Formats: sequence, C-alpha cells, structure tokens
Amino acid sequence: MSSEEQALPVEETVDSVAERANRLAKLEVMKSAGIHPYPARFDKKIDLADAKLLSENDPVKTAGRIMLFRQMGSITFAHIQDFTGRMQVIFKKDGLGADLYKLITKNHDLGDFIGVEGTIFTTKTGEKSILVKEWTFLGKALLPPPSKFHGLKDREMLYRQRYLDLVSNQETRERFKFRSNFLRALREFYWKEGFSEVETSTLMHKATGAAARPYHTHNNALDIDLVLRISHELPLKELVVGGFERVFEIGKAFRNEGHDPSHLPEHTHLEHYAAYWSFEENIQFTERMIDYLFERLNLSKKLTLKDRDGNERIVDWTTPWPRVDYVELIKKDTGINIMEYDSADALRKEIKSRGIDFEDMASMGITSLIDNLYKKVARPRIIQPTILVNYPKMLQPLARVSDSDSRMVDQFQLVVNGWEIVKAYSELVDPIDQRERFVEQSSQRSAGDEEAMEVDENYLIAMEHGMPPISGWGMGVDRVLALLTSQDNLRDVILFPLMRPE
Repeated sequence: MSSEEQALPVEETVDSVAERANRLAKLEVMKSAGIHPYPARFDKKIDLADAKLLSENDPVKTAGRIMLFRQMGSITFAHIQDFTGRMQVIFKKDGLGADLYKLITKNHDLGDFIGVEGTIFTTKTGEKSILVKEWTFLGKALLPPPSKFHGLKDREMLYRQRYLDLVSNQETRERFKFRSNFLRALREFYWKEGFSEVETSTLMHKATGAAARPYHTHNNALDIDLVLRISHELPLKELVVGGFERVFEIGKAFRNEGHDPSHLPEHTHLEHYAAYWSFEENIQFTERMIDYLFERLNLSKKLTLKDRDGNERIVDWTTPWPRVDYVELIKKDTGINIMEYDSADALRKEIKSRGIDFEDMASMGITSLIDNLYKKVARPRIIQPTILVNYPKMLQPLARVSDSDSRMVDQFQLVVNGWEIVKAYSELVDPIDQRERFVEQSSQRSAGDEEAMEVDENYLIAMEHGMPPISGWGMGVDRVLALLTSQDNLRDVILFPLMRPE
C-alpha cells in the first residue's frame, strides 16, 4: 500500500466500479485468512470521547469506522470515528507480527469498521492515541465515504443519503444529537409539570383540529376511507373528558401542503391539554418551558438567525415576551381592518385593491383569506419572539369566545423570525356552540375551501358528556429545533425529509 493517505473521494481518484471491485477482492482475502468480515458482535468497552480522557498506558478497548489510514513502513496511523468523535490508533509491525500487519495494511479501506484493544499512547506531536495490541475486523465497506477534506456538500445528496452526511460532517452529527437531547429535555419538563405522556391514533375518520389539507388512505380490512391526522387535538381533548387532567403527545402530523423552508408534509408535532387552565396559564407555561430548555441545553438566549432575505439577525429569547394584537398588526401592515368584513368576496376585493396576491385566493373562504393575508404580509416581519393575541372568532372554530368581546377568542401564538412556533387557546367546551361552528366550517368547505374543518360527530358526543375548562397548546418541534440550531430550512433538522425519487 502507498504511504499516501486514502482520503480523497473515489470520484477524484479511480472509477467507482473499479473501486468497488477492488474492495470486493480485499473482502475475499479476509475470508481466505479465516476472518469473518461481518461478525455478530464486539465487546466495545468505551466510546472514543471517553477514551481520550484516559491517562498514558491505560488499557482501552473500543471500535469505530476508519476515516483515515496512512502507512509509513513498519508503522501505520489510522483515525477511527464513532458517534462521540474521532481518535487516532497506531499499528506497529513489531507489535502485531509481520503477517497480521500485512493483512491489516493491505486490506483496510476508508469506511471499514474495526475493533482495537491496546493502551493509551501520546505521540511526539502530543496527540493522544491508542497503541494497538489486538485487532478485530468488524465490517467491510464496499463503497467509500465522502471526501475527508471536503465532506459531503451537495444539499440534495445530504437529504437523500443522510447517513453519508452524518459520517462526513461533524456539525450534522452534533445537530441531531441536539435534537435527541432537546426531546429528552422536553419530556423532563412535562413530567416536572405533572403531565402524562399519551399516544393517540394517526389514522382518523375526519381531518379536524387544524386548517390543512389531509392525506387520504383506505383500510382494506374494514373497507373504510381514512385520513392521516393533521393534528392531535380532538383525541387529546377526549382524554380530558375521560379524566386525564394534564396530557401531552409528541408525534407525527401530516399535512398535504407545499414544500418550503418552514413547511413540510410530515412534521413532528407536540400538543398538550391542561384542565382548569386558560390561555393565560399557557403563555406563562410557554415562557417557563423556554427558560428551562435554554438552561438545560446550555444555550445562549441570544442566537443568530437568518431572516427570509438571508440577512443575519440577533434573536433574543429572553422572557417575558411582548404581546401584540393580531387584528391591529394586520391593520398596521396592510391597511385592512379585517373586523369590518363578513364575506369572502368583499375581503378578497379589498386585498386585491391593495396589490396583495397569494395562491388559491379565488377559492378561499373568509377565514382562509384572513389567515393567508397575515402569513403573506404581517408574519414575515416579526423577528423577535412575540406573543400574538386577540384573534377573530371565525379563525378558530375550536377556541373559547372571549368574555370581553364576543367577536374574539382567547388564543395566542408565539412567532419567531417569521415562523409560527406555538399556537394555544382556551378550549371551546360548549357542545352547542361547537356544533354551530363546525357547521359554519362545513359550509365553507362545501364552497370550495379545502382547508376548512369537517363536522366530527364523535367528538361532539364526547363533549356532551361534559368538559372542564381546558387550555390546549401545540408546537412545531422541527421549527423550534431549526431556530435553536440556526438553520433556515426544516429539512436540516429532519433526518430523512421527503424527496422526489431520483
């Protein structure tokens, strides 16, 4: 083997077909030597990050993937990598014997897995390493990893072959470690606050709980049409009817909508419901949650994010956050007082007269027109964490009417950097009022608004069995993670985002 590093990507050195054939030949050499190239297990005693903390001459037994391999006569240096990091290992001809040393140096490739046992040794350059005394082959890679020096950079390839992104880019590994730690900290916070975690159905009879287009499917055994849930809301509130006073669920929700940096058809959704709370308690809960997460995850409250124009902005998460009136915000940004309109045609005409346009506007009911007007013009301008309050009743058919203004509901949203992060409200628990609002939504759906909700008779029956005061709360987990890791695209915090087939 040449003394040069095997670190350049295959496409820059040899034809990939020839490279694979070369690796297959080495695989056969291993087999002929009596070595199983894919053994059942290895007794890995320590991660590489912890191995680096050991002292000179301490014994160590560990394993990882070969990321660098450099032979210099009778000594060979390699870097192996596991989930915790990288470490150098050293093979010496006089320590392993000539035959084994030749087998190792002639048949290892970048990407192979090996197990090593030896002692901690510090090189002349001060690099803590493992001096190998025993070696175990753990897995042959038939294709090479991405370039050691350049990593995997093509964004589409990053999403299609996330495993290569994780192998080659430490920043990616750290980001997804953060995601795991974030979810653990979320659960810890809920348990500390007295909540029970539950799981509800993904397959549902009705697309309710949000304004979104569902995915449709069919169950052959029962011969019924179903939808994938767009929200966890109604089953969780039925659990409150059944006696659960504080419940939360982390799970997937599916919305058949367009792809953009802040929207994906499959996303991780978090919802909770608390009996005897109003939306005011949920505002305080949200601020406590953010404070807990930032402290638990050792994050600075001031993070650098890119806005929609690609400009870097400092976002300060320090609580408490300012509150802004939803109706007044739209009026300030568009000149339109949405409370003056009770028909879709009149509002649509006014929106067009202001030179504002958005997709599918012609088929939208009044609620979708207001929602999209806000999303098109007002929301992108909100950079700092902001609590929006004072929402029109027509926008939220599941929320409780405000005691101070019967046209409004007790709802709030947390918006950061133009993204909606949290939506919460005091729940509507009056079954008669709920039926009337479902019927109104159904009429809008019949008129062509595909995002309007359907009447859910099973949920109405549950309501008629009695509900306490409730406040519900929902958060887009992927959006929060993107903001906390300074990403401007949700696909960068999702391991396997949906892609078109190549």
